[in-house]
Amino acid sequence: MLNSRYKCKRMAGTKIMRFAYKKIVKPLLFKFDPENVHDAMTFAGALLGKTIIWRFAISALLKYKNNALEQHILGIRFTNPIGLSAGFDKNAKLLKILPCVGFGFAEIGSITARECEGNPRPRLMRMPNSKAILVNYGLRNEGCDKIIKRISKTKNFNIGISIARTNCKEASDLNNAIEDYASTLERFSNNASVSYFTINISCPNAFTGEMFMDTKNLDLLLTRIDKIPAEKPIFIKTASEISTDELDEIVNVAQKHRVHGFVLSNLVKNRQNPCVDKNEAACAQTGGISGAPTAELSLALISHMRKKYGNMFVVIASGGVFSAKDAYTRILAGASLVELITGMIYEGPQLIGEINRGLAKLLKRDGFANISEAVGKMH
Repeated sequence: MLNSRYKCKRMAGTKIMRFAYKKIVKPLLFKFDPENVHDAMTFAGALLGKTIIWRFAISALLKYKNNALEQHILGIRFTNPIGLSAGFDKNAKLLKILPCVGFGFAEIGSITARECEGNPRPRLMRMPNSKAILVNYGLRNEGCDKIIKRISKTKNFNIGISIARTNCKEASDLNNAIEDYASTLERFSNNASVSYFTINISCPNAFTGEMFMDTKNLDLLLTRIDKIPAEKPIFIKTASEISTDELDEIVNVAQKHRVHGFVLSNLVKNRQNPCVDKNEAACAQTGGISGAPTAELSLALISHMRKKYGNMFVVIASGGVFSAKDAYTRILAGASLVELITGMIYEGPQLIGEINRGLAKLLKRDGFANISEAVGKMH
């Protein structure tokens, strides 16, 4: 009886928080420069994470736990399938607060071998009519030497490390680019706090572009990575705007190397995407677009992976997740895990708990005892 009352209070608290975020907090935040808001929220989140009282209070309000959401994937225990995408916590400053919000894991970075200032500002633009964010950070991060110190302090939370090539001229030719990736992986390879690695070959805003989407170059990169004694699983993050044939070419290369899965997928660049508002597209600066415009492209790649390759690779969905229904659709299509950023920005931090609660209801409705049973059942 008491437990039932507690659950009702938590659900009521979540609804109040959603209302407050949508009607008060978001309209206020959206009046300010998006990068300044992001930096302020990162500072606030890091500060709250340092205090056990705040961590407890936020967990009590937002976190949702259900054994049906737990999975063991590649030797890693995930308490739930919802994770933070790479690109939000670039420098690993939020690792204490993210599990309190309800995330089952977080992908940090993308991290590069050297500190990177990124592209000139402005680097972010909200596209509310498109339910999207235009991103042109250019892999801004503090570099692996600084970030590893923060990550090494983390326990009992699954951390993925997204690795990219440093966005600079020195790492722009093929051989130097390969060594740049390799040096970051070597630096993190034996870190006990790391759960898995993602090789990001698809950043659309970097110097010289996406050279490792070329399968010959990718083969050379993965050959070098094979030589690094990293015991943790390795994923590849691909671009969104590729055909299934192009994805097959990447998979064919991956099958020859130590690759365990794929993150599908990254930002979109096409301003003619049907989900991009024409007026917002006309005003958009250089960069890639996150959020709703990525949804169908990502889902199509996930579905193709499952239909053609079965459970040969683990798939992490990334792009266009705003609800439990969105997450569940990707799980049924073949994703074992689901990442988001833009959905949280538009819907609020309570979204993670709402999605996990909604997933538990959807699993029960469809007769699945746990989330692993639902993976790929669309096919």
